[in-house]
Amino acid sequence: MTTDRAATDAALRAIAAMRGKDLLARLGFAVFIGVIGWFLAPGPAAPAWFLAVVVCQGIDHWISAPLRRSDAPLPAARRWAFVVSMTLNAFLYSGLAVFLWFQGTAAGMAFALLSLCGSIINNALQMAQTPRALPSVIGPPGLYIVGLPLVTAMTSPAHDGIQMALIATGGGVYILHALMAVKRIWTTNQQTEAAIEAAQRANAAKSDFLATISHEIRTPMNAVVAAGELLRRTPLSEEQAGHVDMLGNASEVLLGLLNDVLDLSRIESGKLEVDLAPFDLTDKLAAAANLWRTKAADGVTLSFQPAGVPARIMTDPLRFQQIVSNLLSNATKFTASGAIVVRAGQLVGMDDPILWIEVEDSGSGMDAETAGRIFSSFEQGSSGVTRVHGGTGLGLAISRRLAQLLGGSLTVRSELGKGSVFRFEIPLMVAEPAPAPADDAQDDWSGGGVSVLLAEDHVVNQRIVRMMLEPFGAAVTVAANGAEAVELASLRAFDVILMDMQMPVMGGVEAAARIRAGGPNAATPILALTANALAEHRAEWAAVGVDVFITKPVEMQVLLDHVAAAVAVPIIAEERLTA
Repeated sequence: MTTDRAATDAALRAIAAMRGKDLLARLGFAVFIGVIGWFLAPGPAAPAWFLAVVVCQGIDHWISAPLRRSDAPLPAARRWAFVVSMTLNAFLYSGLAVFLWFQGTAAGMAFALLSLCGSIINNALQMAQTPRALPSVIGPPGLYIVGLPLVTAMTSPAHDGIQMALIATGGGVYILHALMAVKRIWTTNQQTEAAIEAAQRANAAKSDFLATISHEIRTPMNAVVAAGELLRRTPLSEEQAGHVDMLGNASEVLLGLLNDVLDLSRIESGKLEVDLAPFDLTDKLAAAANLWRTKAADGVTLSFQPAGVPARIMTDPLRFQQIVSNLLSNATKFTASGAIVVRAGQLVGMDDPILWIEVEDSGSGMDAETAGRIFSSFEQGSSGVTRVHGGTGLGLAISRRLAQLLGGSLTVRSELGKGSVFRFEIPLMVAEPAPAPADDAQDDWSGGGVSVLLAEDHVVNQRIVRMMLEPFGAAVTVAANGAEAVELASLRAFDVILMDMQMPVMGGVEAAARIRAGGPNAATPILALTANALAEHRAEWAAVGVDVFITKPVEMQVLLDHVAAAVAVPIIAEERLTA
């Protein structure tokens, strides 16, 4: 019973909201009907009718106001008052048609029928989403359409009874068709809403699946990448070093593919956000050119040519680097000989200056049709591109969307057989010069005497982290789950805590929150060391006072740098707990 009443209240609120929006439209239509009515039957009837409509519509609007403003349960009196008000307004709204019908003129009777039909059509379309209101708003004009000809046939011998009966029958058929049309609209709307809900559920399931796959792939990849780095630091023969390089290159490709799929999913779901920060523009572009210069084909030169750009700018450095790297990756793939040139400049003389980056290559180029579709997801130049160069066809699609998120654009000019020029533009925000570097205590950090609590359920990852830190003198204590980490953290103080996210018994976020709540490690730096790489996961960590987020697979130098920074810059408990 309570559920039925709640459903009724929800329907009445929806009707009240719709009638509130349509009030001016109803009054405007009343003006039109009143003017025509006065023209067909001059006199006080039409103006009096219009005045009565305005007053009654105002009363209806006042009665329905609480339904539009509050979600509280509706008193029975208010619900009945609203339904009665709608019904009486429908009778009154159609009342001028009755007056015009009984004037007896052909024009008056025709306009009466037309206005009643128009009222039914208008109400049927407006109330298609809420069919419970149809009897109140369609019933009165429908009753008039059928009843007026029948009453005329029975009371006025001057009119043809058969003709009036046919008009009444036609009116009934018209009403029936109108109701059937409303039913079809309502059914279609219900099916559309069901399809939207199904699509939303499927999208949520896709996001969950991607998060799970990301975690499951990153966990073993952590062991692969770390093992490669650890091997590289040991004495190797030339052949063994080659094997390790192949291992590293393959890991890099796999991670690139994984990150592309995750980025596309986050962009499509609207969950990818940009983080503005200052950085050195020329240094970042030069570093990207140096990195991809080593990966270009033999005989291909790769140069960087800045032209009057500021040394330091403000944008999202990670996404900026991702776009530039994708463009350079694309250029090196399709340039077998010749040159690749990275240029940078700015467009001035306008309200908002623009920074532009161009990557020009002398590679295979493409025709106009291909250039028009390479920015679509999973699209590549031809079916043979994947076999020859690899990849998913996501890099350029993601780069264009990232450029748009940064407020800019990504375009291409190309000619088949003569190379391509990709141009990346974003608003130019010049940043202040970087502060002078302070003495960095972590430069000489050796790890000696540093106690680390590692909360990690994966045995291989436990071993990997220990092999990364212990050779530098760090003492690593391992907890197999969050509950063990909380217990160990309650017994003695640690210098740093490395916390995984998904663990049995208790997850890392809950464990971090409990450690932060009090005890010897309430102020200890906690570093999230996890394979969960989505933005919502970062938000969960931030909510419990964990700001450092290290994504698996972990690079050895990255881990060492973060641990060293955490030890060198102690975190004050009061600042953490009030953040």
